[in-house]
Amino acid sequence: MIANRTFARADGLLTVLKPSGSHRSAISFLQKFAPSLSPRKAFSMELIRRRAYARAGLIGNPSDGYHGRTLSVIVRNYFAQVVLYEWEELEIVLSQDDRSRFRSINELQHDVQLHGYYGGVRLVKATIKCFNEYCQRTGRQLHDRNFSIRYESNIPRAVGLAGSSAIIVATLRALLDFYQIEIPPRVLASLALHVENSELGITGGLQDRVIQVYEGLVSMDFAEHQCEVIDGLECGTYESLDPNLLPPLYVAFSREAGEPTEVTHAPLRARFNRGDTAVVAAMHRFAELTDAACQALRSGDHAEFSRLMDENYDLRASICDLSPTHVQMIETARRCGVSAKFAGSGGAIVGCLPPDTDFAALTASMKQIDCEVFRPKIVC
Repeated sequence: MIANRTFARADGLLTVLKPSGSHRSAISFLQKFAPSLSPRKAFSMELIRRRAYARAGLIGNPSDGYHGRTLSVIVRNYFAQVVLYEWEELEIVLSQDDRSRFRSINELQHDVQLHGYYGGVRLVKATIKCFNEYCQRTGRQLHDRNFSIRYESNIPRAVGLAGSSAIIVATLRALLDFYQIEIPPRVLASLALHVENSELGITGGLQDRVIQVYEGLVSMDFAEHQCEVIDGLECGTYESLDPNLLPPLYVAFSREAGEPTEVTHAPLRARFNRGDTAVVAAMHRFAELTDAACQALRSGDHAEFSRLMDENYDLRASICDLSPTHVQMIETARRCGVSAKFAGSGGAIVGCLPPDTDFAALTASMKQIDCEVFRPKIVC
């Protein structure tokens, strides 16, 4: 008899051998799915599974990339998961999201417009490269064993719930466990941003990576005097708050309303760099809204917190060219008596649920414009 163990197949899938199986059946399994792997090595194989969750920006975004301040919350309803195990060669296994089969030529075009040509594999590959470079630069010695790694994610794609950074953070967590080294959370978040900004040229700020590393509810200050460079990476100042301070929240998203984050951030960055007075002033105001929101939470003023969320969206709308579909999501939610702002770049919104909210009516109204609504799970 053998113990109930999980084994890795050569194609990256996972299989469980039940206690009722015989030693002979285990050998047959290995010969079929991992012929180059000895039974002794397979039975001692360690599977590392690490997750990173979606997030919702509550106040202050998108000022995190402009030395502002933000407040963000983890959303445990959706996650990216990475599975890593020792292997004879370093192997990155393709995910179902890295597909090469489409229902039509138009579907292929739409997929490329949203996700580019490389899917999530480029995120994993870039993370491994940057992790190794960071360890070399900081004198962290890595052992010479290889691994196979794959990812999967149920975070809705390209709707502003931080699906890309979740894959990166989950990959970093798996690598830390495999190599048995530690990186401080403050630095780990900045390393995750470095993967996207510097290695892949994806525009974005620290907020997503910070909340995905720290989880819970986090206030973040990116003012220049609050930042310092550690191991060559710029880090902000972060404070974890009690999630119980929050009023009841909802999140809504449309799988059809996604767009690449660069659509929002690239033109905004260009205007900020040119010294556009409206954009610069808005970034200062976003920071003020975050301070006021944290104070409202600490004093239990949920009505003021909700009002500040609405103001955050209104301010963003004054400086950004917003998609009509995204605007419709905000307007539909507000007609139901709830506050509403973008959870990220667009395609998902977040707001407060007053005590008299008819959640069923909100869900029905949002469904009419192809939006799904849920209550975010913040703590385990």
